[in-house]
Amino acid sequence: MPAKSIDEIVSDLTEIVERARANKSRIGYFAAMYRKVTLAIKEAIDAGEFEDAERMSRLDVVFAQRYIDASAEFAAGQAPTDSWQVAFDGAGRRRPIIIQHLLTGMNAHINLDLGIAAATVAPGAELAALEGDFNTINVVLGRLVEGLTADIAEVSPWIGLLDRIGGRADDALVNFSIGVARIEAWNLAGQLAPLSDSEWETVVAARDEWTAGFGEFLLHPGWIFSGGLWAIRIRESNDILRVIDALSN
Repeated sequence: MPAKSIDEIVSDLTEIVERARANKSRIGYFAAMYRKVTLAIKEAIDAGEFEDAERMSRLDVVFAQRYIDASAEFAAGQAPTDSWQVAFDGAGRRRPIIIQHLLTGMNAHINLDLGIAAATVAPGAELAALEGDFNTINVVLGRLVEGLTADIAEVSPWIGLLDRIGGRADDALVNFSIGVARIEAWNLAGQLAPLSDSEWETVVAARDEWTAGFGEFLLHPGWIFSGGLWAIRIRESNDILRVIDALSN
């Protein structure tokens, strides 16, 4: 089977969003955001912002396919990675606020999937040549953050209360997606790139276990945060379709 194009990936992501809309599932929150990110990466590739457009296209496809496959496995009642299991199970709960749902999906996709995708596309000594384009993705994501946090505020008017419990919503997204998580993803790629396929299993399993544990923390951060999160939650929209639409704009 020939490799998918980014356009085909966008089509697959659109199907996940539409299925979530039909089922009124919060799985559509991350899917809607990720579709927007994928379109932005495609625009940056087409605009010549990356050193190697063909390699970046392959990375984007391999990376996205891991999410698409995990989503299909979960929908079919099969077990995805532990990291995605936590995120998908979390989407079935009403209590987490919108940003918790998004961060849990980002945790699975960046902390686990991105490093695997990078080492797959650029194995061994090839990985070093990918670093510049890998870092350019941060610039593209940075351009999206302000609009994304405005989208969240549209359906979560008290999101500003995060100031009082650990930082603003946009700071959380920037620090997570562009900071620590991407550094960890690059470190994982560095561990995997020199290994043979048969040697990947132990490393990936350990990272999956850690990432799943962090996902549980994101969904259940403890009593210190619970009061502020509850205050935000009671003002958030309960209309799942409205939230999906806001994150899709």
